[in-house]
Amino acid sequence: METKRRMNLRILMVALCTILIFTGLSFRIYWIQTVDAAKIMEHAQGQWDRERTLKPKRGSIKDRNGEILAYEGKGYTVNARLIGRDDKDTDVVRDPYFTATSLAPILNAPVPELVKFLTKQSKVVELGRYGQKITEDQKNRILALQYPKLPSGEQVEKNQLPGIFLDETSRRFYPNNSFASHVIGYMDLYDEPKMGIELQKNKELSGEKGQMQFQKDGAGYQLPDGEGQYIPAKDGYDVYLTIDRQIQDYVEQAMDKVVQQYNPKGMTVVVSDPQTGEILAMGNRSQFNPNTYYQGITNYTNQAVTSMFEPGSTFKIITLAAAIEEGQFNPNEEYDSGKYTIKGQIPIRDHNNGNGWGRISFLEGVQRSSNVVFVKLGYERLKLEKLRDYFKKFGMGKLTEIELPYEKKGNLINLEKPQSPRDWAATTFGQGVTVTAIQQVAAVGAIANGGELLKPHIVKELRDPHTGAVIERSGRDVVRRVVSEATAKQTRDILETVVTAKNGTGRQYEIPGYHVAGKTGTAQKYDPNTGKIMEGRYIGSFIGFAPKDNPRLLVYVVIDDPATDEWYALWGRTMIAPAFKSIMERSLQYLQQQPDLQQVNAAKAASSSAGQKAQSVQAAMPQVEVTLPKFEGMSTTAAQLRAKQDNLTVTVIGTGTKIVEQYPAPLEKVVTGKQILLVTDRVKGAKMPDFKGKSIRDVMEFSSLLNIPVQSTGTGFVVSQSIPPGTVLAGTEKLQVTLQSESEPPAPVQTNPVGTEGVQGGVVPPAGSSQTGAPAAGTAPPQGTTQPQGANQPTGTTPPPVTPTGQGTDPGQAVPSNAPPPENNQQGQTSTSP
Repeated sequence: METKRRMNLRILMVALCTILIFTGLSFRIYWIQTVDAAKIMEHAQGQWDRERTLKPKRGSIKDRNGEILAYEGKGYTVNARLIGRDDKDTDVVRDPYFTATSLAPILNAPVPELVKFLTKQSKVVELGRYGQKITEDQKNRILALQYPKLPSGEQVEKNQLPGIFLDETSRRFYPNNSFASHVIGYMDLYDEPKMGIELQKNKELSGEKGQMQFQKDGAGYQLPDGEGQYIPAKDGYDVYLTIDRQIQDYVEQAMDKVVQQYNPKGMTVVVSDPQTGEILAMGNRSQFNPNTYYQGITNYTNQAVTSMFEPGSTFKIITLAAAIEEGQFNPNEEYDSGKYTIKGQIPIRDHNNGNGWGRISFLEGVQRSSNVVFVKLGYERLKLEKLRDYFKKFGMGKLTEIELPYEKKGNLINLEKPQSPRDWAATTFGQGVTVTAIQQVAAVGAIANGGELLKPHIVKELRDPHTGAVIERSGRDVVRRVVSEATAKQTRDILETVVTAKNGTGRQYEIPGYHVAGKTGTAQKYDPNTGKIMEGRYIGSFIGFAPKDNPRLLVYVVIDDPATDEWYALWGRTMIAPAFKSIMERSLQYLQQQPDLQQVNAAKAASSSAGQKAQSVQAAMPQVEVTLPKFEGMSTTAAQLRAKQDNLTVTVIGTGTKIVEQYPAPLEKVVTGKQILLVTDRVKGAKMPDFKGKSIRDVMEFSSLLNIPVQSTGTGFVVSQSIPPGTVLAGTEKLQVTLQSESEPPAPVQTNPVGTEGVQGGVVPPAGSSQTGAPAAGTAPPQGTTQPQGANQPTGTTPPPVTPTGQGTDPGQAVPSNAPPPENNQQGQTSTSP
């Protein structure tokens, strides 16, 4: 009985427990399915679903012809495992010093720095910036250390540099290194854009990130029937610049030469197409290599758009144009040069210490860069309000809005808030105002193109990287008309005389065969801390365009305080002019701009023979610019017919039936009548072309195609060649060509050359000047030599001895040794420069 009772009690307890358990389970199920359902589902979704951000490919930066200046490629990050994943893991850094020593030369890193990383108490470490985004070559060198080859050629299978592994990533490459570095900018190791186009067009270059969502199982594998979403990344657009790589290369070469010889504090060159406002080249010194920016950049400033400086006499172009537009300039009117006195003010003096050149015409005053004539035009005749209005119309004191970051707008403080009449009178010749190089280029470009101020562009278009479709394209943006076409033409004509006239300050900027118009300039520098003039420190410049009547190019060269003892009056001849002429002449020839005198010479020879007459008629025909098609891959006959459609002259090299190479390259712009070289797939039997009238570049391109050695004598264009045209070439010949300028014969050299900047007008370099062969100051020319023109000295007298001081800032300035101390204006500066 007792046993039965205990059994019933146990059954009851079990039943109660079972009931309680199932009740609890039921309640828990209810709770999970209702109260906690949303929370649990969210947690589950977090385990099932995965989301990955898809990184777009950054767009490339290219020049106007499609040559790559910056692109995204493969990179690698170097990591080091210092602590193994378990006791059996042997792929860890065992000898930090040996590993650091092995990697240091590959990563260009100091050994102590790498040792610091390799001795940290971490499982895995990165090697700082030294191991960030290394190149394919660096990766291969590391792999060669890990798995070297034995002398037998067999590769070692065991890792000789354990603990080092590489992760693939992407990095920015700049294939031309420091080429146009301030324009392009760079991307740092953390994919942040710095400077230039990389920063300005970052949004367009970056593209848009994508997303990929999917569901996975417990092991991490994607579920085949799981729901997902895929939003593809949108790659960045390719940015095509207006920069022409070839012209930019001419700029880089010219600047390198100046830097090597004179090491200036800074240098800026801008080349533009004044008809469109496009910037074809822009260079600065010092420069940097964006591939290795972390090794130190001494100059982050694109001086062409961010550096403000007093322009000096190049600014006189605006005053001249304004006076002509207002009918206040009569080239034949005369005035007394030397000094101009405003009542109660310190006299304004011409750059030769106020000596002047006697009573001369306004035209001669412009040619000599007389400060007094510009004060008379701007201060006396235009007055303050008109002068200020014209300077603003030409874009001074305002941003040009070029597609580059950190642009400065300069200031017109002495016109906005003049402290005295002399302050704003000095602005007429480039004092008391600050400008940027790009403002000067835009303003003078308005004179070159017929009177329209254009917005400068350095970005030509944006293109889809996959289809090549143009997304956005910059056009010819007219800001406003600043002067009439007649005024612009008259100003251009006068500026040409600055270069060609016997008294012109720009004589050394003449280029045989091309009509160059322009203006010299020199300005004293100010101490940025004190605001006072820095004695003996100058900025020299020249801005010019060619051909004068229909300018293709405008070139502005600015040299800041070169490290030389040479008198600043000679900088034009030794530094600025060689750079300007090299860039301008080579660029014009590259653009197939025929010398201006060619048609004149052809016309003179027209009566000699019917053939020459026909050639003259053809030369006189208007030339049209066309884009060169891609002949490569065409049959020889088809290529010749295609070239004929565009009025191109074709020279076929070889006897093959298919074109395999061409010069100029596809998509280059050429003018009708241009000779095109087409190389066939069989060059045996090629004939020698007629190079007469061609440039040395044309000759070198042909010779490089057939590996023919070339020797040249002279400069200019080909007048004779050793191998007659039409000769069948065997491939063993040597070609000799003679070059000659197409300009008129040069004038006889004078003892003291007129028009050499710093020596015109009878100016003699001071004692101790680096000019060789110059007569000593205060001495008369030897008997039988040419007296310097424009010296304004009475017959039989000897010019006074001269020495340079801080008095003037004109490369043509001369100062008597007994001159009084400089008379400063409110800015601490006296007369300016040509």
